[in-house]
Amino acid sequence: MPKKRARNLTGDSFYAWDGDVLVVNILGKPSASKDAIGKPFGKQLKVSVTAAPEAGRATDRMLRFLAPHFGVSASDIEVVFGRMNVNKQLRIKAPTKLPAVFGSEADQPSLSSSAGSDL
Repeated sequence: MPKKRARNLTGDSFYAWDGDVLVVNILGKPSASKDAIGKPFGKQLKVSVTAAPEAGRATDRMLRFLAPHFGVSASDIEVVFGRMNVNKQLRIKAPTKLPAVFGSEADQPSLSSSAGSDL
């Protein structure tokens, strides 16, 4: 039986590290004029995509859009919850880079060591 993950892992931030996995809370905006990573909004990061919110297409587009910004493939991003909702939580496996919105002060275990973190 798979281990159940806590939904509030991020605490007071829009992101948190779980070993070498980056957990990010997203506030999605489908049908936008352009794909873009916005600013944090409370405990979520705003992400806009051009795809319409039909049958999960906007979420699929979001994963394909975000993947290169984190240096991973779209298959390395898991939607924990919110696949058909604007409120989502993503788990990004071993990102090799971070968008500027995460800032230089972010504790980046998977970026600072090639061996990963101790579990």
